[in-house]
Amino acid sequence: MSPTTSTILVTGGCGYVGSHTVLSLLESGYNVVVLDNLSNTSFGNSTNATTAAETPEALKRIQRILSIEDKPIPFYAVDIVDRPALVNIFESHPDISTVIHCAGLKSVGESGRVPLDYYNVNIAGTVNLLQVMEEFNVRRIVFSSSATVYGDPPKIPIPETSPIVASMSPYGRTKVFLEHIIRDMCVASTVKQSDYEKEQTRKGAAIEKDYRWSAILLRYFNPAGAHPSGIMGEDPQGIPNNLMPYLAQVAVGNLEKLTVFGQDYPTKDGTCIRDYLHVVDCADGHVAALEKIELEESVGNFECKAYNLGAGTGCSVLDMVRAFSKAVGRDLPYVISARRPGDVPNLTADPSLANKELNWKAVKTLDEMCEDLWRWQRNNPKGYRTV
Repeated sequence: MSPTTSTILVTGGCGYVGSHTVLSLLESGYNVVVLDNLSNTSFGNSTNATTAAETPEALKRIQRILSIEDKPIPFYAVDIVDRPALVNIFESHPDISTVIHCAGLKSVGESGRVPLDYYNVNIAGTVNLLQVMEEFNVRRIVFSSSATVYGDPPKIPIPETSPIVASMSPYGRTKVFLEHIIRDMCVASTVKQSDYEKEQTRKGAAIEKDYRWSAILLRYFNPAGAHPSGIMGEDPQGIPNNLMPYLAQVAVGNLEKLTVFGQDYPTKDGTCIRDYLHVVDCADGHVAALEKIELEESVGNFECKAYNLGAGTGCSVLDMVRAFSKAVGRDLPYVISARRPGDVPNLTADPSLANKELNWKAVKTLDEMCEDLWRWQRNNPKGYRTV
């Protein structure tokens, strides 16, 4: 199926990774439909931010980058827990062939405070989505998983063969559960297809249906940065939960200083090490996964497979403070505090499987990541609400 005849539904398509993925898909020639519940997105300076008919600012920025202001991106203000609303989207767009599933709650710390919200949205909502996809014979999914499924891994850098574990946070557990759910669904679909083919053969009837699912689980590490134009970036509502957007808010004066959680980990400087991946590379990884599914299905292969999306280089919290301070041109203030529950010492990817099988590689440097993030935040100190 060629990109121009294929429509991709992106859930959470107004969020940070989701919106950059939408842009990458459009640049690659795909048609896109966007679903988002708008819980962590902005309508710019609109005073009518609850109007579902209005285009979220992230999508307007995509139109601006691509010079398609006169071509609206189909958008639905829908929560994945709302099954009738999901049905309406698939009824309205019978050409949807694949879902890239980015929607979900994503804060490790917050998940410990409101675990039921995370289980409801991430797990129940995804099951809703999968059931509706099955109902409409859409059996391809690229799922945004996370390196958090590895817990505290026994080997660094982390290969996909590392065991996935009962994570230390409710957020991480939802990703582990969902990987199992999607794998189970794929296995069951293969059994269903086999039974169907046996029955059709017994009756001497043609095999006209295919119930098999294809899924790719993208375990991405720490997306950061912004689109190099400075027009699109991360715009968290409220105080950011992640290191780089928090640092960016310190740099523009919206926050006083960064709190570094723990300096007694078994790392080179005592702070946690993470693998930071430019968000544009991360978005391109979703397109590469989609193309992989299309290629495999063209030769009769239907499977569920996980891939790491990471740069393969670990950076400590203090490394990132120094790198971003360099981009900003001055030292940014920080204080050391106690460890945060749920954090592990080191999450660095082994991305070689994705490099080989997806023909994908993180190409943008740490300096580019920091420069692009600073360009975005400097030009948009209030995010998408900047005048």
